[in-house]
Amino acid sequence: MAAAVGTRLERYREIASVLSRHGLSFIIGATGLDRFEPAAQEQARASNPENLRRALEELGPTFVKLGQVLSTRSDILPPAYLTELAKLQDRAPVVPAAVIKRLIVEELGDQPDKVFASFQLKPLASASIGQAHLATLHDGTEVVVKVQRPDIATNIAIDLEILHTLAVRASRQWKLAADYNITGITDEFARTLREELDYTHEGRNAETFAANFAGDETIHIPRVFWDTSTTRVLTLERITGIKVDDLAALDAAGIDRATIVTNAVDAIAQMVFVDGVFHADPHPGNLFVEPNARIGLIDFGMVGQIDETLRGQLADLFMALSRHDPDRMASALIALSSSKASIDQESLRADLVGFIDIYRGKGLGEVDMAALINKLLAVLRHNRLQLQPSIVMLLRMLLMVEGMGVLLDPSFSLGDALRPYATKLALSKFSPAAIAKRLAAAGLEAAELGIELPDKIRKVFDVIDRNGIEVHLRATELDPLVARVEKVGNRVVAGVIAAAFIRGIGELAVSDSKRFGHWSGPLMGIGLGASGALSAYIALTSLRRRRHN
Repeated sequence: MAAAVGTRLERYREIASVLSRHGLSFIIGATGLDRFEPAAQEQARASNPENLRRALEELGPTFVKLGQVLSTRSDILPPAYLTELAKLQDRAPVVPAAVIKRLIVEELGDQPDKVFASFQLKPLASASIGQAHLATLHDGTEVVVKVQRPDIATNIAIDLEILHTLAVRASRQWKLAADYNITGITDEFARTLREELDYTHEGRNAETFAANFAGDETIHIPRVFWDTSTTRVLTLERITGIKVDDLAALDAAGIDRATIVTNAVDAIAQMVFVDGVFHADPHPGNLFVEPNARIGLIDFGMVGQIDETLRGQLADLFMALSRHDPDRMASALIALSSSKASIDQESLRADLVGFIDIYRGKGLGEVDMAALINKLLAVLRHNRLQLQPSIVMLLRMLLMVEGMGVLLDPSFSLGDALRPYATKLALSKFSPAAIAKRLAAAGLEAAELGIELPDKIRKVFDVIDRNGIEVHLRATELDPLVARVEKVGNRVVAGVIAAAFIRGIGELAVSDSKRFGHWSGPLMGIGLGASGALSAYIALTSLRRRRHN
């Protein structure tokens, strides 16, 4: 334990030293790292975005991956930072062959040449978390074996713990960090990175996609071989083909590029609009084109999910944009956000009016989707609206798909390609079946509320009885509500008093008919008259108060 504490302190000092050396003292101050900052270090003179990239590269895999995630957050960072962080590369030195052999023995119980019919110790690719090796199973199947780097999980765990602490400190000392929910972003990053460290998670993702695309001849998902897979070793069917961005090789093979684009868009549409599970990292290195334009998809470590609620919110956004409705668009964006900052509705609406005017009168085929998405994210950033992680991954994926589509076919328009699917999604929200389902859900929720409400009210009054309650309100927006409540309250008071008169007279007449029976009529008249007078007084008082206000 002492060693672990020592390691953490050393890492804190290292982070402070690197940030200081690259001239990022504003981060040091905001995160409370100033106590670790070296007393004298020459400050770097390059721009802050470049300094940040260099610092992240020097700090290693966890920070490089954090920078890669932030490079997609147009809703948080300005363009200069996005451009610089996009240069971060997930590269690492090759793990020695002897270490790879030892890891295979630890995980699979025997030497690589015994577990596999053949195993190439020279890696096919090397990255920060692990590296990939070509191998052959004993039945002749060609596979790719991913082997995790030694100690990487321990080192990343320490970094993630430190990042969480720094994010909490920054949120306490820096309002902007709190407004953008930096702690939430860091925790979400930690969750996805921990999943990436568990290779069985990637294996299960691959099987999910294989099931979703079973029988589809245009998409090839690699098979997982669980007998030779663990949390640190993953064996997958080898996908061969031409890289999707190798245009010369595609043309030489006689593969129609437009067909590749069609197959890719159909697959993306199924993932997003049907399955609700999508590949969140479809860069050219993860896409291979086989004969007949079949697309082989690899690397399922980063996967996004869009549930029915999010799909409905996306449909609302699409409908609002198509109708040029800034108010509905603002509501849809707020629903899609996870921001904790207060929202200036007027500012957001004004920005959206300007955004809509840019694209008014243009068909989707005329719209640059990348520019549209980036402008929309700029609106969000200006209004401190932070999107939910799944939506961020979705937008990032769509930008990648559009870039790939335009590369393969310069006439490609992602807007035109996705329009039928988006329209169908929007219309499906208002189908009779969908409306009936929402009504049923609302009815069930109302019924549950009705059952729980008396108990909740009783608990509230119990708390008030024990501790009392004091409320101070200053909100002019509440005036109409107060007036309505007062009006209803006055009616209730008058009604209760009238009912009390009538009931009291009735009980007197029944209990002692000899003394009060013959007076019941006059007494009833007196009671009703008094009730009427009281009602008139309450109405007059209320009218005077409204005039005064």
